[in-house]
Amino acid sequence: MGSGKTTQGKKIARMMGYDFYDMDQVISTNEKRSIPDIFNTNGEDYFREIEKMTLLDLSHKEKVVISTGGGTPCHEKNLNFMKSKGLVIYLKMTPAALFSRLQQSSGTRPLLFNKSPDELKAYIIEKLTEREPFYNQAHMTLDGLERVDERVVNAIQRMSI
Repeated sequence: MGSGKTTQGKKIARMMGYDFYDMDQVISTNEKRSIPDIFNTNGEDYFREIEKMTLLDLSHKEKVVISTGGGTPCHEKNLNFMKSKGLVIYLKMTPAALFSRLQQSSGTRPLLFNKSPDELKAYIIEKLTEREPFYNQAHMTLDGLERVDERVVNAIQRMSI
């Protein structure tokens, strides 16, 4: 969350001539409601099930870049499934960089509602500690602050072959 998956994903897709899908947007469209509304009304377990089904649906498409939610690879064997279907990239960022980004957008992210700055810092560290063992299994790791350019896209294309 906050690593730039959507921004970087769109740029990579555009540079490669691929379609781009943001899973949260796909889920919101399919459910006809926002992600915060899904969390508030049905809870995280329901969201994770919808997320898993959306991942399965999108996996049938070719020449796509998919921006998943930060928790997607950590639930229901999603990471192994993702790795079997394509190149998985981890956009790595420090807790301080994530804090800076997430502090500005915490009101639009359901898992961050009503967190004080100290609670947000603790949450980021907790989630990274919990999720990095999954993230570190990605095929490729990019610095989340690095600009996507032709060199990055060429490296992605070499790994995709």
